[in-house]
Amino acid sequence: MGRERALETIEVVVDGVCARVEIDLDESPLGWLARRRGRDGKAFIAPAQLLAGERLRVDFTRAQMTPRLTADWNAPARRGRGSSPGLTFSEAALAARERLGRAVEAVGPEFSGLLLDVCCFLKGLEEVERERAWPARTAKVVLALGLDRLARHYGLSDAAQGPSRTLVRGWTAPEETGPA
Repeated sequence: MGRERALETIEVVVDGVCARVEIDLDESPLGWLARRRGRDGKAFIAPAQLLAGERLRVDFTRAQMTPRLTADWNAPARRGRGSSPGLTFSEAALAARERLGRAVEAVGPEFSGLLLDVCCFLKGLEEVERERAWPARTAKVVLALGLDRLARHYGLSDAAQGPSRTLVRGWTAPEETGPA
C-alpha cells in the first residue's frame, strides 16, 4: 500500500500574476519542519516562512538553475510570432533569475547559502550541518532567521499589521491675518 503524499496548495505572485502552486511537503525539508512541533506546541517554521522558502524555490526552478546531468527533452516548446502575448520562455527564466538575485541579495551572504541549500537543492538540515561543520541543531535556528529575512523581503507576515499611524490626507497652511 502506498502512502498518501502531503500536498499543499500555496499562492505565489510571479510577474504580477497570482498563481496557485501545489507543493509536496514530503519532498521539501521546509515541509517537514512545518509539520513538526516543538515543545511549546508551535511549528518549527511559521506559515510565512514556509511560503517564503517555497517562493524562493519556485523562482529557482523557473530560472532553470537546477543542475542537469543530461539533455532536457521535456523542455517546453518555444512560442512563435503568432502566439499569445506575454513572456517567452527565455524571458520568463531571466525574470525569475532577477527575482532570485534580489531575494538572495536581500537576505545577505550570512543566510543565502543555507537558504539555497535547503529550499532549492532540498538538502536536509543534518547534511548542511555536516558539510559546514556546525553543531547539531544549529541549522534549524539559522534557517529560521534566514526565512524571517526572506519573508520580510517578500512582504509576508504571520499577522496582518496596519500602518503605525494615519497618513496625512491633506495639508492646509494656516490663514494669515493682516493688520487690523
